[in-house]
Amino acid sequence: MSGKVAPTAKSRGPRASGTPLALKLRITEIFLSLQGETSRAGLPTVFVRLTGCPLRCVWCDTEYAFRGGRLMTIEAILREVAECGAKQVCVTGGEPLAQKHCLDLLEVLCDGGYSVSLETSGALELSAVDRRVSKVMDLKAPASGECAKNRWENLAHLTKRDEIKIVLAGEGDYEWVRQVIAERRLDRVCPLLLSPVYGRLSPTALADWVLRDRLPVRVQIQLHKLLWGEVRGR
Repeated sequence: MSGKVAPTAKSRGPRASGTPLALKLRITEIFLSLQGETSRAGLPTVFVRLTGCPLRCVWCDTEYAFRGGRLMTIEAILREVAECGAKQVCVTGGEPLAQKHCLDLLEVLCDGGYSVSLETSGALELSAVDRRVSKVMDLKAPASGECAKNRWENLAHLTKRDEIKIVLAGEGDYEWVRQVIAERRLDRVCPLLLSPVYGRLSPTALADWVLRDRLPVRVQIQLHKLLWGEVRGR
């Protein structure tokens, strides 16, 4: 998308702090890259990374987003997103839904004509997310240290256009995934994505297990790390 998005997005109504475009969120970074994961892998995408996360996954690769950041109005966020010139926008974190105005940001981005995806840990309520947003919800495997935070009731708020992502650190996580898929029939909810922890689980090993067991999933690797390594903002 070229040019700037006009600040004419429809409002949910008056707010004590002003119009939705004046609402503020704490932002770690906004940048243009290729989407490295999900069914959108390879697409030029603007990433809006919100600051803060209530989880502490052992293998987290965005710990720098836990704190700091800068306060930005939704209007200023829209301006930076428009300057990047892509129609795909991914709102991520940290955990973006930990900020109360994330829902407003998602709605305004959709109103602005963007194709919007949300990357969320699955530990917070999803029912209020705009239906136009493609949700990519994590399920935390045991080795993450946050398996107890999985909010299973969120499965009811996913549709076929959403995706479930599970990051695996080893064979124990894989066996857990096999059991969960069978017990909860996850493949009937939406597409399933299995990712190896970068540098800890061989993608080849994961691929071999999936093929051996005919698991109804998509194996994915982090394209951006293959291209640029662990470089922030890529």
